[in-house]
Amino acid sequence: MHLDACIALCYERKLLSESVVRELCEKAKEVLLKEGNVQTVAAPCTVVGDVHGQFYDVLEIFKITGKCPDVNFVFLGDYVDRGFYSVETIMLLICLKIRWPHRITLIRGNHESRAVTQTYGFYAECMRKYGSSNVWTYITDLFDYLVLAAVIEESIFCVHGGLSPSIHTIDQIKIIDRFKELPHEGPMADLVWSDPAPNTHIQNQRFTGGGDDTKGDFQISPRGAGYLFGKQVTRQFLDTNGLGHICRAHQLCMEGYQILFDDLVSTVWSAPNYCYRAGNLASVLQIGPELDRFFNVFGPKFEGL
Repeated sequence: MHLDACIALCYERKLLSESVVRELCEKAKEVLLKEGNVQTVAAPCTVVGDVHGQFYDVLEIFKITGKCPDVNFVFLGDYVDRGFYSVETIMLLICLKIRWPHRITLIRGNHESRAVTQTYGFYAECMRKYGSSNVWTYITDLFDYLVLAAVIEESIFCVHGGLSPSIHTIDQIKIIDRFKELPHEGPMADLVWSDPAPNTHIQNQRFTGGGDDTKGDFQISPRGAGYLFGKQVTRQFLDTNGLGHICRAHQLCMEGYQILFDDLVSTVWSAPNYCYRAGNLASVLQIGPELDRFFNVFGPKFEGL
């Protein structure tokens, strides 16, 4: 099938056939294989946080910001699970990546994992919509190829979760073997699981925050994976790498975003009314040519079945 025809079907929330999904995933692997662990992105661009299969809210993001290829996008991960349309959401993004590989960066989140998607909905959705696990296998195999981070204009570090006590420099991220299932611990796991401390309460998850930032160091995370990272280690990481800001996702923000550590870290959350019941706003972070940052806040466009 022609790629532009696939994109048109995806925008209409049409399911692609199993054979087409397999073909597209193989093509996307070829594209992603050429990318390093840390992608360089030019401004202006739009940074998108967790979308979690909320397809109609992804369409709303494109209405707000413009579509590929008119806009540079950095997606921070967690494309699937929780929402009703994970297959349609990830296949749209895969098609856009293949069509305009230099205009959209897809970073891996903690839900881009075989183990996690078997628990939080994506596996069951694939079984329900296709009658087998083949599509789930094709897409989760592709997840192993997603990049781990991005740097916008040598200034803004973009990652799904946060920092790791094992990582001091960007060069250390560049040499990680990313082509595998997410491990339970270690630097790769920390990048997708860590959170800044102090943490806001996350609804609808077992994680309930905790920790404080009196020492500004790394602490054990209540999530059971990754770490809590404080202001001191954040500043040290930024200074060591000549960066000015960290942009990450991974935590529900009731107002759509949160700015921490005297503007060293920002969290962007892009799934409004998360799980169709949280009642939160969402945002995308629009970064201008001079690296000015604007959180464009929006509400839900789909209230569930």
